[in-house]
Amino acid sequence: MGFLNSIFGNSDHSDSQKNNINWIPLTNLTQLDEISNTSNVKPIVIFKHSTRCSISRMALKQFEKEYDLNETVDAFFLDLIAHRDVSNEIANRFNVYHESPQLILIKNGKAVYDVSHSDIDAEALKAEV
Repeated sequence: MGFLNSIFGNSDHSDSQKNNINWIPLTNLTQLDEISNTSNVKPIVIFKHSTRCSISRMALKQFEKEYDLNETVDAFFLDLIAHRDVSNEIANRFNVYHESPQLILIKNGKAVYDVSHSDIDAEALKAEV
C-alpha cells in the first residue's frame, strides 16, 4: 500500500503533516464553545475534510501549500468522517450549510466566510481575515 500511496497520495491527514499550518484537531463538541469565545479576540478557521474524498484531499493540499496565516488565525482541522456529530453541530451553531471540503471563517462567534470545493483559496481567505 505504501507504493500506491506514494503515487496516488494517502486519504488520511497524516500525509499532510508536511505543511506550514499549525492545525488544531477538532474532535469534540466542547471545542465549539472555545472556538466561539476565542473568535471574539482572534479569527478562527475551520477546515472540514472528508478522508474518503479525493476532491477534499486536493483542496486540502492546495490550501496547505498556499496558507501563511498562522500568526493571524487559529486553524482547526475536522475529519468529518470520524466526527460527524461535530460537523453537524458546526452547521447548526454557525448557520452554514454542510459541505465537504469546506472552509469556514469564524469572527465574533459567527461564520463570516464559508466556501467549499474549488472556492477554497488561501489568498481569498486573507482578504476576509
